[in-house]
Amino acid sequence: MTMLENEFLTAMPIPWQIVVLRLVGASIFCGLIGLEREVKSHAAGLRTNMLIGLGAAVFTIAAQYMVEHFSSSGDSVRMDPIRLIEAATAGVAFLAAGTIVLSQGRVKNVTTGALMWVSAAIGLSVGLGLWILALATTVLALIISAVLSRLDLDS
Repeated sequence: MTMLENEFLTAMPIPWQIVVLRLVGASIFCGLIGLEREVKSHAAGLRTNMLIGLGAAVFTIAAQYMVEHFSSSGDSVRMDPIRLIEAATAGVAFLAAGTIVLSQGRVKNVTTGALMWVSAAIGLSVGLGLWILALATTVLALIISAVLSRLDLDS
């Protein structure tokens, strides 16, 4: 195998078809949340939530690869899942903070920021192959955001 083939054909602990499925799945689940935001003309809509979920899934899959790669080479490697969650949360917190504004004495876009955080959790879940958790979270987030917003309990 040439160096170039070696570069592109790196063995993954997860078959590439599953990797693609997880990336697409995270994008779709988080896209549903983003679509709900988009329809209501809120900040951080379709693309933003899709990218948050996609990024979280990529970090999760890459972490799985790193653990497998370094463990098989004889190096002692431990995966700390809390660090992965902390990294995703910190990145999304930065983005979410940018959407939350104070306007005319009212704080706006807090729900949008919270949904961005949930999108990261969904992406992490799909990246780990926890499809039921990701699906249930997506459905609950949509119910909470779309249905309960009609009650307007925050005002």
